[in-house]
Amino acid sequence: MDPGTLIREYLLLGLRFDRIEEGYVDSYTGDPALREAVANEPAPDPADLARQADRLLAEVPNVPRSNGFDESRAEYLRAHLRALACAARKFAGEEIGFVDEVEAYFDVHIEKGDQEQYLQAHQMLDEAVPGRGPLAERVREYRASEEVPPERLEEAIHAFSSALRDRVRAEYPLPEAETITYEVVTDKPWSGFNYYLGNYRSTVAVNADLKQQMSNLPGLVAHESYPGHHTEHCRKEAGLVEGKGHAEQTIFLVNTPQCLMAEGLADLALYAAIGPQWGSWAAEIYADLGLRFDGERAVAVATAYHALGNVRQDAAIMLHDEHRDEDEVVAYLRRWLMVPEERARHMLRFLSSPLWRAYTSTYVEGYRLLRAWLDDRPADVGLTERFGRLLDEPLIPSTLQAA
Repeated sequence: MDPGTLIREYLLLGLRFDRIEEGYVDSYTGDPALREAVANEPAPDPADLARQADRLLAEVPNVPRSNGFDESRAEYLRAHLRALACAARKFAGEEIGFVDEVEAYFDVHIEKGDQEQYLQAHQMLDEAVPGRGPLAERVREYRASEEVPPERLEEAIHAFSSALRDRVRAEYPLPEAETITYEVVTDKPWSGFNYYLGNYRSTVAVNADLKQQMSNLPGLVAHESYPGHHTEHCRKEAGLVEGKGHAEQTIFLVNTPQCLMAEGLADLALYAAIGPQWGSWAAEIYADLGLRFDGERAVAVATAYHALGNVRQDAAIMLHDEHRDEDEVVAYLRRWLMVPEERARHMLRFLSSPLWRAYTSTYVEGYRLLRAWLDDRPADVGLTERFGRLLDEPLIPSTLQAA
């Protein structure tokens, strides 16, 4: 099999997953004839898709390494075909443990976190949010005090987007045609979502149901837009697809290694663009909007919550591998994340979704892996250059782990 045929078969296989579970193809910007061909096929059988994935996986070692098809592209396709084979088996009804599912999808091995670390994070929060009363109540009061006024949400989103866009385009040039449309939505299981439309265009939806906090909004905009998902899509479309003919990058599939890489990159977008002390920068933008914001405290609280990141993954393992009662899982989320029951049950909705249940690990493991890789860079390599590799190269988790 030649490289072009392998990649074409991979794209067709990926598109067929959207016939089984709408939304499995997060974005597709490739040849529309392939999508049309899949749409006109009989409804796919998940077991047959698993066989197709296994067949292509077996073919990868035999594909000639020529005409730009090198070992890194082959390893990228191997990792993604393993993920699709696992997903197809699950759709066919095979029982697969949650930890094994995550490893097959995202090229990482997971385990539950250290509760001693969670206690240390609570101590950090206790220092960042002083006062009387239980810590959980103080944290809730702090969160409530910094909610973005609903009528100011869109204005604040655009302010941060504009400030980040100017800074990011200076470091990571983007095509002049690139653009983002923002929408405020409700009744979604996530806080924000990037819909990449191709041709350097995105629609970014922000969920108003979650009462966006001032401390979270800069990171949310960076995550979805600059230099997060939108920037990555644009850079890869320009550099890999248009520049090098890597057609496998025209499809973005849920529950594959590219998701862990993308979410880790996006969660580190504000860190890469502004730096660890982003609070003072955000405070200036809020001040221009007439809003008061304690940037120093926001950074301290965010640092503590990063140390609690594994809690959500713990909850998924408890729910799916340990078969704990939903109320027990909600109580665990409330205890360690100190969120109200409504918020904990919203998290549970995400963790229970057949399509999204494993996806929490992309944030937890993606941030951990990519932050370590960014910080463990050679002395002569700056953070901007190192982060640029994430934006531009088709890296997978095992490649970073090996490094």
